[in-house]
Amino acid sequence: MSTPSLPLTDRSDLAPRLRTAFLDADFTADGLLERLGAPAYAALARAETVPALRATRGGTPLDTLVRLFLLQRPVTPAEAGAALPGGLLDDAVEGGWLRREAAGDEAIRAVIDVRPYGGPDGQDWFIASDLGCAVGGAGGIGSTAEGVVLGVGGASTTLAGLTVRGPVGDALDLGTGSGIQALHASVDATRVTATDLNPRALSFTALTLALSGAPEAELLEGSLFEPVDGNRYDLIVSNPPFVISPGARLTYRDGGMSGDDLCRTLVQQAGDRLNEGGYAHFLANWQHVDGEEWTDRLRSWVPEGCDAWIVQREVQDITQYAELWLRDSGDHRTDPETYAARYEAWLDEFEARNTKAVGFGWITLRRSGAAEPSVVVEEWPHPVEQPLGETVRAHFARQDYLRTHDDAALLAGHFTLAPEVVQEQIGLPGAEDPEHVVLRQHRGMRRATQVDTVGAGFAGVCDGSLSAGRILDAIAQLIGEDPVRLRDQTPAQIRLLVEQGFLEPVEEGTRAQA
Repeated sequence: MSTPSLPLTDRSDLAPRLRTAFLDADFTADGLLERLGAPAYAALARAETVPALRATRGGTPLDTLVRLFLLQRPVTPAEAGAALPGGLLDDAVEGGWLRREAAGDEAIRAVIDVRPYGGPDGQDWFIASDLGCAVGGAGGIGSTAEGVVLGVGGASTTLAGLTVRGPVGDALDLGTGSGIQALHASVDATRVTATDLNPRALSFTALTLALSGAPEAELLEGSLFEPVDGNRYDLIVSNPPFVISPGARLTYRDGGMSGDDLCRTLVQQAGDRLNEGGYAHFLANWQHVDGEEWTDRLRSWVPEGCDAWIVQREVQDITQYAELWLRDSGDHRTDPETYAARYEAWLDEFEARNTKAVGFGWITLRRSGAAEPSVVVEEWPHPVEQPLGETVRAHFARQDYLRTHDDAALLAGHFTLAPEVVQEQIGLPGAEDPEHVVLRQHRGMRRATQVDTVGAGFAGVCDGSLSAGRILDAIAQLIGEDPVRLRDQTPAQIRLLVEQGFLEPVEEGTRAQA
């Protein structure tokens, strides 16, 4: 089943006028939460619309817009006219945003989804997508439609939160979909380019940007980096069709390459598309293959001249993975024989590639040009605190520091304890000494690491005023240890605490003098 092209006519004046009507009615992320209440608002994320329908029975312009554009319910012409005044209703029907029911013009229906979305610094944004895709994924339109364009979801907000923000010249949103990454990039970038294999996605991205009052982007049709030729960027973001599937039925999720080749190709080609110091952020799936370490597989993807931080957030065995995406496409609602045949196809694909499980996570590259790149591949399934953009930036800054500081330089360095790090002591009640001492972060990755008495004491007094070596000398005197031995043994522990973000190096110009 294919999805037709967008029926919207070229009415460049409509989006700004609709935006004004939305804002006048308080059809915004904050207005939606206030009108629906937290339980009904949260239910929408679970694709449950009944609480929201009950909360929007009042017939106000906000109620009408929620029902019309977010819940895809019919409203009366009088209600629609009150929410879209001054001839805007007729223009929206003529422009293809809305349609009148054939039977007596008794109802108005939306042609597309529009979801209010809270941007940075309180900006009111709107994400345009296919019917049924702003709430609860693709279920409303039927995700067997190969050209369906999804609205904002958990994956897209995760990627937006991971992205390092700040002024850049050129930004690329590869596989833009409904345009949420391009919208975020428009805040900081001088120029934004958005690409997609699906021309419908480019149309929706244009609508998203226009409804949100954002600058226009360069919109290019094509696969991977093909549309941008040899251009380089300061920022690349991509939530690609990363699903490892036996075919390419669904444009929005199936990459059309064997196994995890699409994600591998995307990452490997990104290195040559980044300017020096530029970042590339991807969501990806990867295979866990018999006889191969998954970490080695991913290390082989990292392009030359780039540092990388790769985090595996989840692993599913092949049956769990197949069932997840069969449900996503609605195949579980087909007849049993069709479902079984499609399930078999997924398992055949995995068996042919010796795949035992599939990992999901995020990949960040930074073009550093370092002779010895930093490549960190780790598993972290625990809760994190979004947004993580500054955490990602700090990670790479710490890698720069550690790469250029041997143990002697480390001992000469000054450090401060990162904000909101606490110490936990674990042991039997009444015991003189704890069995374990754990440092725990309450920000960013929310890591926890076990340290010995020296490590805990060292971290506790790091305020930037003393060098690491002088702190260790004082600890050695306090516990009766040989200071030379302590200076020899401790740098590895200091290096780990810096790498994981528990300690922050202090620049020479900002140090307090002892």
